[in-house]
Amino acid sequence: MTMKLPKLQSVDSTRPKKKKILLLSDDLRMSSGVGTMSKEIVLGTLDKYDWVQIGGAIKHPDEGKVIDMNQQIKEEIGIDGAYLKIYPTSGYGNPDLLRQIMEIEKPDAILHYTDPRFWGWLYHMEHELRQHIPIFYYNIWDDWPAPQYNEFFYESCDLIMNISKQTHAIVQEVCKNKPRTEWDSTYVPHGINEKYFYPITEKEELLEMRKFKNQLIGNKPNDFILLYVNRNIRRKMVGDSLLAFQQFVNSLPEEKRSRVTYVMHTQPVDQNGTDLPKLIEHLMPEVNVVFSHQKLGNKEMNYLYNIADVTMNLASNEGFGLGTCESLMAGTPIIVNVTGGMQDQCGFKLRDKLLNYRDYGAIKSLHNWKNWENNEELTWGEWVKPVWPKTRSLMGSVPTPYIFDDRCDWEDAADRLKEWYEMDKDERRKCGIKGHYFVKSTDSNMSAKNMCRLFYEHMETAMEKFEPRKKFNIYKG
Repeated sequence: MTMKLPKLQSVDSTRPKKKKILLLSDDLRMSSGVGTMSKEIVLGTLDKYDWVQIGGAIKHPDEGKVIDMNQQIKEEIGIDGAYLKIYPTSGYGNPDLLRQIMEIEKPDAILHYTDPRFWGWLYHMEHELRQHIPIFYYNIWDDWPAPQYNEFFYESCDLIMNISKQTHAIVQEVCKNKPRTEWDSTYVPHGINEKYFYPITEKEELLEMRKFKNQLIGNKPNDFILLYVNRNIRRKMVGDSLLAFQQFVNSLPEEKRSRVTYVMHTQPVDQNGTDLPKLIEHLMPEVNVVFSHQKLGNKEMNYLYNIADVTMNLASNEGFGLGTCESLMAGTPIIVNVTGGMQDQCGFKLRDKLLNYRDYGAIKSLHNWKNWENNEELTWGEWVKPVWPKTRSLMGSVPTPYIFDDRCDWEDAADRLKEWYEMDKDERRKCGIKGHYFVKSTDSNMSAKNMCRLFYEHMETAMEKFEPRKKFNIYKG
């Protein structure tokens, strides 16, 4: 059934003409990782592009509306002359909705973001679309062996921007029959906005942060705070993170156990995860766990990262790990499973040289702990204590025939926690500050400023080089 869309007011003809990009992703007003990064990309390039979004959500409350964001952007951000409209949809849209928006908005390019299987219908339209405009893809795939079943998706896009160096290498291998060039497959990591996430040093803000801390965990002695910022779903290994914390607590002298706290910024109960309060009640009632499950703004999230001593993410198959990167930008060190884009956050060096995507094409991944855990040629940043996956299970589904589930050992994570705990607090903070400068730097390109710069440069190149296709292989998946 065709969605009925209201007519839009005509654009002011006196406005300077900009290229218009149509974005297909999670609604940028949503708090998901994809929604957050969509917002950063759009707001960070509004001075260069007009934007239209098909904004998805599982069951979108605004479906059928058209959300004009221009006045809000002017009032809240101070950008005058911006153009941003959101077409909310439940799920990930459909061809009829896209055709209507194409007719109304007349975009110069389409950018879609997240797993290409969510946008399968878009690839059925390749022959219809790519005679007129290019299609760009922000790719979050992250695992070896190279997913050859993605070859059609990768080859159908005019530009692929990859979330991790490993992902960039994967695209090269999948497309070896029709190799991607340096300009049409690139590395563009997620970018963290340093305006929102930063080490807090000013007196007034420190006082506000302490009030926030006392409201969250009470005004009691606390030697060490561990932070979890992730969804409560099975892939995030939330249960294993609690086991790691429990073992760490039990390794401490009894008089110190009450002075460590695990703050979990997640839904305590989720059908796709577990009932965390009951899990804690039955398996580890003696440990201090505090839930911070209310939606927080950027200001409060920065407080959360700054009150933490360490942020931990043990997730399997993590495309990037937004929470740990935000933590680093706030100056708080991390513990991560060595998987996907979290490898890039570690600042891994091989023989004193930062790993690049070509290195990952050669070594595939750092998953194989037997090769890398004690390899003296491999080093990493002082801001991280990595945990190597010790088991790899072959998983799959109908749309995704295979992917390896790479899980680290929670006992190893407990050891890394103990190492951070035993470090002097000032020294630990210095390590986190080094992580802050790494995330801001062009060595990592993980700041929002660098991400938006790379997006603009690569999309401009792709639009300049775009040539309509003469022949198409219709996607049958």
